[in-house]
Amino acid sequence: MNTRIPPGPGAVPMPSRRLFVQGLAAGGLVAGIAAVGVPQRALAAASAAPRLAGAPAVLSDTRLELAIGESLANFTGRTRPAITVNGSLPAPILRWREGQSVDLFVRNTLERHPTSIHWHGILLPANMDGVPGLSFNGIGPGETYHYHFDLKQSGTYWYHSHSLFQEQAGLYGALIIDPAEPAPYRHDREHVIMLSDWTDMDPGALFRRMKKLAEHDNYYKRTLPDFLRDARRDGWSAALSDRGMWGRMRMTPSDISDINAHTYTYLMNGTAPAGNWTGLFRSGEKVLLRFINGASMTYFDVRIPGLKMTVVAADGQYIHPVSIDEFRIAPAETYDVLVEPSGQDAFTIFCQDMGRTGYAAGTLAVRHGLQAPIPARDPRPLLTMSDMGHGMGGGGHGRHDMAAMKGMEGGCGASMGHGAHGGGETASKAPKHPASERNNPLVDMQSSATEPKLDDPGIGLRDNGRQVLTYGAMRSLFEDPDGREPGREIELHLTGHMEKFSWSFDGIPFAGAEPLRLNYGERMRIVLVNDTMMQHPIHLHGVWSDLENAQGEFQLRKHTIDMPPGTRRTYRVRADALGRWAYHCHLLYHMEAGMMREVRIEE
Repeated sequence: MNTRIPPGPGAVPMPSRRLFVQGLAAGGLVAGIAAVGVPQRALAAASAAPRLAGAPAVLSDTRLELAIGESLANFTGRTRPAITVNGSLPAPILRWREGQSVDLFVRNTLERHPTSIHWHGILLPANMDGVPGLSFNGIGPGETYHYHFDLKQSGTYWYHSHSLFQEQAGLYGALIIDPAEPAPYRHDREHVIMLSDWTDMDPGALFRRMKKLAEHDNYYKRTLPDFLRDARRDGWSAALSDRGMWGRMRMTPSDISDINAHTYTYLMNGTAPAGNWTGLFRSGEKVLLRFINGASMTYFDVRIPGLKMTVVAADGQYIHPVSIDEFRIAPAETYDVLVEPSGQDAFTIFCQDMGRTGYAAGTLAVRHGLQAPIPARDPRPLLTMSDMGHGMGGGGHGRHDMAAMKGMEGGCGASMGHGAHGGGETASKAPKHPASERNNPLVDMQSSATEPKLDDPGIGLRDNGRQVLTYGAMRSLFEDPDGREPGREIELHLTGHMEKFSWSFDGIPFAGAEPLRLNYGERMRIVLVNDTMMQHPIHLHGVWSDLENAQGEFQLRKHTIDMPPGTRRTYRVRADALGRWAYHCHLLYHMEAGMMREVRIEE
């Protein structure tokens, strides 16, 4: 494959759709060139011989300097600027041991822009958390910030920028903390697998495009043949009713993710699928795979055809082992899984996006150069009213309660029974919506029936013939570390407007929202209700989020709680970290569009 870019204006070729999804076999960072002020001729020469992306360096000193700067990257045939740490994308793997103290000197070598690093899921003082405007002022050009904190935990975590869209541009890396005591499982070797999404667009321009045309990447709107097929299956009346409902909501059931492989190339450890990232094994070994979703906007469904996976940790915390074939990983989540490859020399690690538009992929193999077959992507899923908390009998077709739409700006609030995917959970609840949602031009829909759905694999994963991980299948390996019942409760609704690409809590974007105030030391319950048709991974900085089951009992300790449409999930928080903390959706552009709050833990 010839990836040479000839010099001269207008000479950069447009990659084909297949090339863009799979990337370049030799794609990665372009060595030795700073991205700022590089003439076109130098760009062409650099991109002619791109450096192969591989496993990033592992840094284990407890006193380190990390330099944030610009490098050039070429994943698709186009050379574009990336934000890197020590010239690496992903950033170097940081590996320490529980109980150590670390000193990190983060130097900003960017010419014009401030930067930051947030240590995702790590318990530390607020002024070390790395969120500009809350925990510190950010790191200006030419400045160095000294991070110092003690490691009070172990497990698989990651770090990333919290400044504008630098995370999307490449500023993310793995952070592994080895336990002070032996792990409750044995393994012979391990690999870190960092998943991410790359765009050749300037991330700020991508955000502006989303604000102008949020459905840009939704190529799969239903057509007349789709309507005729539905009419044959469900009858003319049901098909017309269904189309009418979606039309009144100005929404489409094919809108699974805001941005997909029509814009993104999906990476595994900084390598596009054509580059075939490879992790080695010997037959019969137990191999630990540390999966991290460092993507800005992408959910991945992960499987290794021919291998069972045993999940042993979620978000860095040990769980009772769960044997599965596949798992969905939300942005910012981490899962540790054990596999025992044998019987063949190569296995594909296949990570398709939730909308089935593309995939990241790599190989487990006995030696480099091998590759197993890439499986076909699953059929594209379609949302139903039940998926969005508007339970409907008859598989998603039925009467639409127009009275429930009153007061909504083009929205819906159907009230039509409860289609449950909860697997024996408590009955659906009709949520009480906050007054700030009413007549709100930034809220285009409300759920009418919500439930935890902890046993639901999720859209596109139900009844696919594989054993799929669910929140309900996971239990922490320890009891509730606090032990107290929550003393009070806060309910927040995840809200948005699809056409305006506006996202918020309770219909109030971050800029106009009052902080949530927690009393230091209290045990409280947070209730989240997803009123939108999108899935949102919600991250509270500074403290753990202890997910409850449908009966309100402690089940699973996490730092990021995924919220599919139509769900109501509750978790306990121990407010044991003084300071100002960020609380937000970890879909980067949703956070930037307003789905964020400040949390203050005060004496």
